[in-house]
Amino acid sequence: MTLFEAELKIYTDGGCTGNPGPGGWAAIIIASNHETCEISGAEISTTNNRMELTAVINALETVRRKFPCENSIEVITDSKYVQKGVSEWMSRWIARRWRTASGKPVKNQDLWMKLMKTNRELMIDWKWVRGHAGNMWNERCDELAARARAQLYPN
Repeated sequence: MTLFEAELKIYTDGGCTGNPGPGGWAAIIIASNHETCEISGAEISTTNNRMELTAVINALETVRRKFPCENSIEVITDSKYVQKGVSEWMSRWIARRWRTASGKPVKNQDLWMKLMKTNRELMIDWKWVRGHAGNMWNERCDELAARARAQLYPN
């Protein structure tokens, strides 16, 4: 169920060859007028989860710079780690001073803290979509992330 009609939709993806290993991330921002903006990047040594978070963070930073809106954004990710992290887990991590239920430090806290700040400032509806299941925007993000990752090690 959508909470509002989003002015912007953002599809994101991230991944690695090996985990950790070389990683890539990508996002596609779709404005209500159907204008699209594709962004991507890569890191030499990272994890899948860091790339998933990096994709979302970079997309939201791009929105702030290029797409003035009334803060109604729908983020669609194939990462339950990102979707559940923001929607369910983050408030408990914060209450426990960035500790998991077992008392261990939350992994990727630096990225979660960046995302937390943006999530508080914008009205974002977080959605999950099954990866590699035919969603054209999710498939395109996967392609862009893989291309960015491959540029680190050209054949």
